[in-house]
Order: sequence, then structure tokens, then C-alpha cells
Amino acid sequence: MAKLPETLSVGQVAERSGVSVSALHFYERKGLISAKRSAGNQRRYERAVLRRVAIIRVATELGIPLSEVKAAFASLPRDRTPTAPDSARIASAWRATLHQRSARTVLLRDRLAGCIGCGCLSVTDCPLANPEDIAAEVGTGAVALR
Repeated sequence: MAKLPETLSVGQVAERSGVSVSALHFYERKGLISAKRSAGNQRRYERAVLRRVAIIRVATELGIPLSEVKAAFASLPRDRTPTAPDSARIASAWRATLHQRSARTVLLRDRLAGCIGCGCLSVTDCPLANPEDIAAEVGTGAVALR
């Protein structure tokens, strides 16, 4: 069996992860992944970056902001591939947010026809524009425009 390379080029990471080179550069600028530079000033990624890119891809598919991905990565050791317990911890942290988003999507789906037909956009009554009447705490009138 051939020995796997210690580090990967940006092209190899792109090919293995299914993410474009420009996306990898973007993730690097955002501090989500990092690379070392070779003697020829080429980016060289540790193999562990592949797991991090996979987590980024799943998170973005779920609508998790990159800032939350970065915060989750801050709890991981930089010198090794994230393990199953690491991934479980991250997933657990995101589960509540995803559950709330899912519940809101179901509410929107179930009330969509009524909301399109209603046209009220009532700040006091609309459960979509003002869930749990949170705008009432700010005051009366067009509070979103203040």
C-alpha cells in the first residue's frame, strides 16, 4: 500500500473535498482552515483539513453561519482530525438552533396560504412577522423601521 502524503496541496484538498479552490481560500481568509507554506510558497494543508471542510459543507447546507462554524472549530484541537465525539459535541450545540429553524419553517409552510391572502403584516397579531409578540417590547407602531 502506498504511503499517504503528510500534507495536501490546495488542488488535492479541492478534489478530495468537492469544494472549489476559491472556496478553500475563502475559508482560510475567514479563519476556518489553515495552511502552511512550502519552500516554494505553496499552500500545504494537513490531512485533518478534509474533515473540517466536510463539517463546513454540512453546516452551510443546514444554514449554519460560518461565524458559528468558526466558534465550533475554536473548541477543537488544531493538531488532529476532529473525532466522532468532537462532531457529536458540535452537532449537539447546533441541534437547538436547527430545531427552532425547522419549527419556524413548518409554521410558515402551514400558514403560507393564509399569510399570502391576509396581507395584514400586523406587528401585533402575525405569528410569522412577530413570533411571541417580541416587537411589543420595543413599542408601538412600525418598530422595525426605527
